[in-house]
Amino acid sequence: MRIYSTWLFVLPARLLVLSVGLTGLLFTGCSKKDTAGDAVRPVRAIQIDASQHQVLAEYSGNIQARIESRLAFQVNGKIQARKVDVGTKVKAGQLLMQLDPVDLQLAQRQAEASLNAAKSNLELAGFELKRFQELRKTNAISQSALDAKNTAFESARATVEQAQAAVRNQSNQTLYASLVSDVDGVVTAIRAEVGQVVAAGEPVVQVAKAGELEIAVGIPENNVEMISRSTQVKIHLWANPSETISGKLRELSPVADAATRTFAAKISLQDLTPKQVQWVKLGMTASVQFAVTTSGSFVKIPLSALYQEKGVTSVWVVEQGLVKLVPVQVGGVSGNDILLTAGLTAGQTVVTAGVHVLNPGQRVLVMPPESKAASTEPFLTSQTLLAPPANVDTKGAADTKAGLETKGTLDAKGAVK
Repeated sequence: MRIYSTWLFVLPARLLVLSVGLTGLLFTGCSKKDTAGDAVRPVRAIQIDASQHQVLAEYSGNIQARIESRLAFQVNGKIQARKVDVGTKVKAGQLLMQLDPVDLQLAQRQAEASLNAAKSNLELAGFELKRFQELRKTNAISQSALDAKNTAFESARATVEQAQAAVRNQSNQTLYASLVSDVDGVVTAIRAEVGQVVAAGEPVVQVAKAGELEIAVGIPENNVEMISRSTQVKIHLWANPSETISGKLRELSPVADAATRTFAAKISLQDLTPKQVQWVKLGMTASVQFAVTTSGSFVKIPLSALYQEKGVTSVWVVEQGLVKLVPVQVGGVSGNDILLTAGLTAGQTVVTAGVHVLNPGQRVLVMPPESKAASTEPFLTSQTLLAPPANVDTKGAADTKAGLETKGTLDAKGAVK
């Protein structure tokens, strides 16, 4: 019993020694972790500068003729013949469609007959007036009788003029049975067929005038102001993307389309070469790129330099070998780079690789920069780029968060959503 009692007292002492040892190990581990966190971290960084950038916006559209007419007959009738098809090239004065002219020809004959009758009445009235004038000289008739004959003669002459006008009008009506092209161009649509009865003014053929071409695009309402200030327009056709065609904004609608809620813009194709004239066709799909140079200077950094935490976008700035977080405001995307409208100034050094393993105040070692081709394709993502940049105030984090909520957040590809 005494030996058993001694073992009971020895066991807690051994447990105490084991507990002290484990505690020492834990503190030793924590000390090593803190030491590793304070170690110098190698990073890549760049020294930024501020400059003007070209903001681009790109939209798709289709090629169409500047003047495209929907032709119609000027009289009612039944279509007797169609002389063209869609795609037919026509000349000015060429016959497109023909109405049945029988009824119009009969009406013209009736008008001509009325004119002949009016001429006969005028001739008779002239003879009577001349005879009454001779009788008046001998006082065989009264003056009132002569005046009546004179009035009848004037009325007959007016009737002849009226009949002549009716004949001319009916002659025109007969000519209107033939629909001819007003311009040189190409037929783009047929809206009526042979045997169909059409009313005057109902479009039956659509003809695009040969000559100037343009591209119709729809502009979102948030970029209308930017498009109106564009200084350069480039056009690429899907059929031949290697070719670049110069363009010019000819028309920008002041009212949004009721269905699409976009503003219609028309871009004229400028300085087409003879080769381009041959392969540019109506209806082709085109990509129109508008360019505007920013009014202020902006900072451009790689996408990898952005660091997001709790909805706030920031970058790591290196000062005297230590890093600190600086909130920034994203204004646009330039290829794989980001355009900043606020937060940084020219000359600062920004970490571009290793941003997710840094801590505020940590000492870093800047590695030599990698050789990388500069991005040359900026794309419009915010109207902020069109205004002079602003400085970040003491509420930089809150302002940046609000700005990202209105301008969109970056997805995995670097595009602003």
